[in-house]
Amino acid sequence: MSSTVARGLIRADTLRPSSPVERGQRALLLTVSVLTVAAWLLTLAHSQSLTFLPGGAQEGAPHHLAHPGLADVAHLAATGMGGAGWSLAGVAAFVVAWAVMMAAMMFPGLAPMLLTVHAIAVRRRGPQGTILPTAVFVAGYVLVWTAVGALTWVMVHVLGLVASRFDLATRANWAPLVLGGTMIVAGLYQFTAAKQVCLDHCRSPFIVVMQRWREGHAGALRIGFGHGLYCLGCCWALFTVLVAAGIMSLAWMLALTAVDVAEKTLPSAWRAPRVVGTALVLLGIAVVTGMIRPPAGV
Repeated sequence: MSSTVARGLIRADTLRPSSPVERGQRALLLTVSVLTVAAWLLTLAHSQSLTFLPGGAQEGAPHHLAHPGLADVAHLAATGMGGAGWSLAGVAAFVVAWAVMMAAMMFPGLAPMLLTVHAIAVRRRGPQGTILPTAVFVAGYVLVWTAVGALTWVMVHVLGLVASRFDLATRANWAPLVLGGTMIVAGLYQFTAAKQVCLDHCRSPFIVVMQRWREGHAGALRIGFGHGLYCLGCCWALFTVLVAAGIMSLAWMLALTAVDVAEKTLPSAWRAPRVVGTALVLLGIAVVTGMIRPPAGV
């Protein structure tokens, strides 16, 4: 079956109000919406109650520094707390919080791909055989971002450990350089061919799934994992800004969520990476040169 014919069949099914595809898509969108809202609520609650510090909290530490894994790199560098918390419990707590945060931020942009996987599963398996393949696809996608969370935990601790070798004034002076430099690098990446290739993949879910579809649960896991890698290639630079600005910074989370959805779904989304890249470079230069001072806690 050619991709054109298959696309026509899926669209025809979608137009019929009583079709299994449409009923399933409505249920899937509702499920994604509920999970996204729940993830945001959990993330909001967690950001307001960061009181756990693996290895023991330092006396008088600010509230946003209570968990080194969830504090931002700039604050870790400013306090030298990054060396604390090398424990299985610490990484587990961080990875769970990171996975929930990724669900909150990435599920809206993932919706078109989920609808495509569901529609093709209906054509191949029937309406009763779509739940598990779709769930396994999501598991493969989340697996990629969970691994990124573990690497992020290691990164912020290593950077904090290195920064702790310098005095407080020096570390404080580094904070705008780290944040501004990260913004500039992330902004420049928005103009690269690698960014465009990964974004094209994320914006063409039907073609991708038709070309790479594999039967069985292992196939669904493989497709989800592969899509997660392309999504990582598309968004990794933006998430380094989130790490530098504050992993639990709600303002940055909302901004990056909006950017992700815009790049992947809007008709003129090819312009979005350039607009965002230009804004990040200019903002980074302003932060590095001291024209803009990051607010406390960001």
